Amino acid sequence: MAEKQIFLTQAGLEKLENELEELKSVKRKEIAEKIKVALSFGDLSENSEYDEAKNEQAMMEARIAEIEATLKRVKVIDEDELGNEHIHIGSKVELRVTNKQNGNSSVILYQIVGSNEADPLEGLISDECAVGRALLGHSLGDRFDVEVPSGVMEYEVLAISK
Repeated sequence: MAEKQIFLTQAGLEKLENELEELKSVKRKEIAEKIKVALSFGDLSENSEYDEAKNEQAMMEARIAEIEATLKRVKVIDEDELGNEHIHIGSKVELRVTNKQNGNSSVILYQIVGSNEADPLEGLISDECAVGRALLGHSLGDRFDVEVPSGVMEYEVLAISK
């Protein structure tokens, strides 16, 4: 079975590559030093500093492996090739969101990104979440409903940009 492609913006790719470089060049050395210091304390059977450093090392190595596996499956979204007629991964959208239960509405900005890059608090939503998936393919002026945990929301596309 072919592995699923991972979509990232250029900024998302650079962020991952920088994290990998930091882990490999800085964190590995820091943790190796912690282990060396902990070993100098002697008896490993009761050495919590050693256990903690080894656990930290295992978590860091797992993260390095995860990033390396991700980078092998990355497809960078070429924002220059993206149009503004329809919403797709990489699109920045301005939306009017109306709560169908109480009529309250607000205007929000989102960028549709791959799931590895999603950060809803920063306005980066995944193409795989309910709202992100519902946005894909819509055009300027489209209105549609999406069921979210807080109820049914109506979305109106106000603007689409790169």
